[in-house]
Amino acid sequence: MVDDCGEDDSARVISELAAADDHVMPVWLTKNFGQHAATIAGMASTSYDWVVTMDEDGQHDPSSIGALLDVALANKCPLVYGREAIREPHGTLRNLMSKTVKRLVLPMLTDGKSIRYFSSFRLMTGEVARVVGAFSNHGVYLDIALSWIVRSTLTCDVVFRKELRSTSGYTWQKLFEHFIRLVLSSGTRPLRLITLIGLTSFLGGASGVVIVAFGKYFHGYNSDGWASLFTLLLTLGGLILFALGIIAEYLGVLVRRAVGVPLYVIGNDPHQGPLQKQ
Repeated sequence: MVDDCGEDDSARVISELAAADDHVMPVWLTKNFGQHAATIAGMASTSYDWVVTMDEDGQHDPSSIGALLDVALANKCPLVYGREAIREPHGTLRNLMSKTVKRLVLPMLTDGKSIRYFSSFRLMTGEVARVVGAFSNHGVYLDIALSWIVRSTLTCDVVFRKELRSTSGYTWQKLFEHFIRLVLSSGTRPLRLITLIGLTSFLGGASGVVIVAFGKYFHGYNSDGWASLFTLLLTLGGLILFALGIIAEYLGVLVRRAVGVPLYVIGNDPHQGPLQKQ
């Protein structure tokens, strides 16, 4: 149990539970670093074969852990996400934005294979949890970090309980900050979009130059200047964006080093299951 220096009475409750049961291991953070940092700190402090992350608001039912484990063992999968099977947990607008990010934005930010869906209710091998906990730095989005080292993920439909608190602790500002962290953690993929836009613009401008020149000199089309100006803007604008994209690629190398993307991670034979040793 990770105490993130919240404003409630969690510290006292954790202390009492740890004193009453040796299985309870408290992790005390020095200040409120946020949910992602607290989750990663807990993952790095584990020592068992399987690790499950759960929110503190009570919507994740511990009785669903068995179902997640069954999916992981049956499919030899090192990471399984719990997915709400019945109800939508939040308001209409927030649910719509969440689905958009997970179904459209996430595949563009990752390879589209390792992670197709994510939630804060996760089951993973202890090996994956501790590796991610070791290299994740400030600003890293946890599920993006998991996608760096796992071959594939699965989902398991579970039933979420009603949250214990009446209002969500995530304001729109915090949700936007999470989205920005998600984008920045994805490495160079957003940066390469700049290069693609610039290259497309340049090719469009170059094609426009050929079309305008061909029509002017071979068919006598009257060109009052707007076509030439438009193609010139496309060409020069494309060259500028393309140059920025190349610079962004160099910055991407620094970004990968800054966020802690590992060069490699040694694991187990995937055909024998996530916990089978040689």
